[in-house]
Amino acid sequence: MKIVIVGGVAGGMSAATRLRRMDEQAEIVVLERDDYVSFANCGLPYHLGGEITRREALVLQTPKSLRDQFGIDVRTGNEVVAVHPGTHEVVVRERDSGREYTESYDRLILSTGAAAIRPPLPGIDHPRIRSLRNIPDMDGIAALLGDAQSAVVVGGGYIGLEMVEALRHRGIAVTLVEAADQIMTVLDREMTVPLLAELDRNDVRVLLSTTAKGFADDDGRVVVDLGDERLTTDLVILAVGVRPESSLAVAAGLAVSDRGAVIVDEHMRTSDPDIFAVGDSVQVTDTVTGNPVVVPLAGPANRQGRIAADAISGRPSSYTSTQGTGIVRVFGLTAAMTGATEAALTRAGRPFQKVYVHPNDHAGYFPGAVSIHLKVLFDPQDGRLLGAQAVGADGVDKRIDVLAVALRAGMTIEDLEHLELAYAPPFGSAKDAVNMAGFVGGNLLRGDVALWYAEQWPDLPSDAVVLDVRNADERNRWAIPDSTWIPLPELRDRLGELPPGAPIYAYCRSGFRSYLAQRILAQSGWPEAATLAGGELTFQAVLPAVAADRELASA
Repeated sequence: MKIVIVGGVAGGMSAATRLRRMDEQAEIVVLERDDYVSFANCGLPYHLGGEITRREALVLQTPKSLRDQFGIDVRTGNEVVAVHPGTHEVVVRERDSGREYTESYDRLILSTGAAAIRPPLPGIDHPRIRSLRNIPDMDGIAALLGDAQSAVVVGGGYIGLEMVEALRHRGIAVTLVEAADQIMTVLDREMTVPLLAELDRNDVRVLLSTTAKGFADDDGRVVVDLGDERLTTDLVILAVGVRPESSLAVAAGLAVSDRGAVIVDEHMRTSDPDIFAVGDSVQVTDTVTGNPVVVPLAGPANRQGRIAADAISGRPSSYTSTQGTGIVRVFGLTAAMTGATEAALTRAGRPFQKVYVHPNDHAGYFPGAVSIHLKVLFDPQDGRLLGAQAVGADGVDKRIDVLAVALRAGMTIEDLEHLELAYAPPFGSAKDAVNMAGFVGGNLLRGDVALWYAEQWPDLPSDAVVLDVRNADERNRWAIPDSTWIPLPELRDRLGELPPGAPIYAYCRSGFRSYLAQRILAQSGWPEAATLAGGELTFQAVLPAVAADRELASA
């Protein structure tokens, strides 16, 4: 059998090497239009920032190493310009000679990836406006860094934030421009508040709800038109997203979505039974909502390449769904997520409940403990996990990985209570952050706790009492407006100061003391008592305008 693979990197090369392991006799040809067929594209920003010092470390395999180790015919600088399903041929153009030739196939795998979006704005072709998708892009940006003192990054997603950090590591002043009213739209807005504070601490200017209208030249520098403001800078990084590179599939008559993504089945087979597609160009199913989505991540692309190879080799292997597990470092903080966000569930009309917890990353009595801000979403009927997000200085990655596995396994919020996770004082707590989310969510499902949420505060009933159970120092620093203050240790003795039977909305810093207050009140004649989910830490992230202290709001 002869298999031709169009494109390398994550999807194409995982398919090629898996095919060889499954079939020593197969003829495998990889056609790659660029010079690099296997490279660590996720490492590109870290080389630009100086953390990965050796450029060669990013090149994982070469045509020679792939030929020597796997017997694969890899041809770089060979671009497939047409696919002819009827004759089982592709048309290839050699970059250096311009010669065109045809290559036959028994099975074809399209791993054409995604292209960086470059909006049709005036001046977009300025030589100092760059995107980052591959090694030549990286080299082009690196060549401009030597004399750069300032930069504008357009787009606050993964690549945008990684490039902000890389540029600041090089001592370059950075302005981040984001069209949405938050950075990292794969997170819910309140979870991005600590990230904004971290950007501010590292002298990054952030402009939200702001778009670039166009660009102009100023003696070799770039003028960025933001409507109300014009910035003159040495370098612009465009990181506004990607689009599926599916022109070959469209021209070949393969089925594509309205977003241009190639439609495949669970075996990565397209509408043509002899053509497969993998990676950033394909449409997949969202694990939680079941909706069709396009998720350009390296992990799913690698697995898809493997599954396509299995299907071609006659092995029963299926790609079920993508849950969007991701992680990003923003200077001293890490943000990670898996599954659906609250915003996505709301758009999909999917009922959910949510809990916030802010436990330490490891035992509080061991030096260096810091908070993890964790949000978990679950089904209100059966408790099935729907999504999770976390932000913190340490320990975020392992908590999201645990939750990603739990979500994929169909576990419930109550199952989290019973997980037995590794514990020693430097690494965690006897009640891990994941367990804590399970305790709160399980209590909510079973009716052992009633929660109220920050977004409800402006519309609380007129007879409601907002009860602050924190200590005096906390009260003096900041309080929810018009709240009643009774410290938790005094609550049992001062219940007579509260209106009989009135709805009581208790709060503290993180939610634990107000939970204790809610339990006291619920059993003492206040059946409508509730505790603020996530405490003041979440309140001030959801309603920053209410905060009297901006530093506290970003804690």
